[in-house]
Amino acid sequence: MADILLPDLSVVIPAYNEEATLAKVLEELIRSVQCHEIIVVDDGSTDQTFSVASAFPVKVFRHSVNKGYGAALKTGIRKATGKKILILDSDGQHHPKDIPAFYHALNSFDMVIGERNKNTPQDRTRSLGKKIIRIVGEYLVEQPLPDFNSGFRIFDRTLMLGILHLLPNGFSFSTTSTLAFLKEGYSVGTVPIQSFIREGRKSTVRFFRDGAKTILLILRIIMLFNPLKIFAPVSILLILCGLGFGIYGYISFSRFSNSAVLVTLMGVMMFFIGLLADQIAMLNRRNPLL
Repeated sequence: MADILLPDLSVVIPAYNEEATLAKVLEELIRSVQCHEIIVVDDGSTDQTFSVASAFPVKVFRHSVNKGYGAALKTGIRKATGKKILILDSDGQHHPKDIPAFYHALNSFDMVIGERNKNTPQDRTRSLGKKIIRIVGEYLVEQPLPDFNSGFRIFDRTLMLGILHLLPNGFSFSTTSTLAFLKEGYSVGTVPIQSFIREGRKSTVRFFRDGAKTILLILRIIMLFNPLKIFAPVSILLILCGLGFGIYGYISFSRFSNSAVLVTLMGVMMFFIGLLADQIAMLNRRNPLL
């Protein structure tokens, strides 16, 4: 039994077809720390993941069908009773020995993320998508972002429950939750970790399929957190183009062209649409029923 006692910590482990690695992860976790509870969410696995988890002294919840990484985390977070919740992947990429560092760092932050070093092995196609999302995220929150795609993280349960309705059921849960915390004014810190090559089944991420999902995710993040960041620059550009074209037409032909007026009006309309979208996004963040 582990000597490190973390009495108010719930560890949530989402698992989908991880029969090859889950036992090892749970054994290392139980050896590393004593926590309030360990929750495994079987996200509709078709192998023996549920049976493997049930053989350990942990709480196991099961989805009848595969709902997605984010959906599994939502189930675990809602079922958790600890004040602090830590997310641990079931594929062996992260080591439970790092958990105490997360736990103590949370005394200074509302969320703490595992910052992977530069030598961490990553798929190149996924790495490119993550870089693009990171650039967009930094533009939206106007500050440098940590390794906000990292799934190894800890946070205050009450704060997470307040934004859980905003978060997706898919692979982008980690990214969106980080941005949501920052936009709500919560503090996010990091601890350095070493990440390992995933064990067991191969990743289900595919370049074209998940590339499209990445583009949709970027659009969703923009519309959810700060629509004006996109609408305002575009509207200003249209207004300037319309006015410039109009002035040129007036100087050259002594009249404003219809196209110049149309482009200018489009810019004005886009600005007001952006204001409306921003207000709707704000209300949606505050009210889960919208």
